[in-house]
Amino acid sequence: MKQTGIFATADPSASKPMPEPPRTLTGEAYRRIEEMIVTLELAPGAVVSEAILSERVGIGTTPIREALQRLAREYLVQILPRRGVVVTGIDVRQQLQVLETRRELDRLIARSAARRSTPAERQRIAELADAMAEHVRAGDVRGFLRLDGDLNAVAARAARNEIAANTVATLHSVSRRFWFYHHQDNHRAAQTMTLHVALARAIASGDDAAAGVASDTLTDQLFEFARSTLIAA
Repeated sequence: MKQTGIFATADPSASKPMPEPPRTLTGEAYRRIEEMIVTLELAPGAVVSEAILSERVGIGTTPIREALQRLAREYLVQILPRRGVVVTGIDVRQQLQVLETRRELDRLIARSAARRSTPAERQRIAELADAMAEHVRAGDVRGFLRLDGDLNAVAARAARNEIAANTVATLHSVSRRFWFYHHQDNHRAAQTMTLHVALARAIASGDDAAAGVASDTLTDQLFEFARSTLIAA
């Protein structure tokens, strides 16, 4: 019997697409500082201030402060009252916990995005996959990471699950920084990028089962990558 009234179950796939967040100074400040941290321009342990970051990125201190609060929630900085802001260290134990959590959420988002995305969203994801593949061939790791961030955002909106999207968003940056920190000394780095491309293409295909498998395959490889840094150490 179909449920009605307050017991009716909403179909997320029938909901409107999650809108793309509007471009704001806070968003731009976050994007710039997050990339600086992920690519180690701001090294682990570095101490900075709102004023220093404001000067470096050319954005006022209020958006910088709001961006830093988000970065603190994402485990990339620690805000010390009256002492400044410290870029957090890179911790393999934290990375393994992040991946354990991401496995379930990434699979959910990948499958949901494949199943619920619009044709326009699938086209955009396919374009991102092609662009990511070009960066892999060119050995452009920084460009690849920017596109990976774009893919995460598009897939999250296409999944039509705001709770999962908001939760996993706090984990991707710390995971990407860990990978960037170790990628030059790890032969698995190229494979990681190739598996990201495969995941994007699986989502774009609209095959939710294939997207789930691609997500788990990537996570398995990321676990191997993280564990290999313990052996190297």
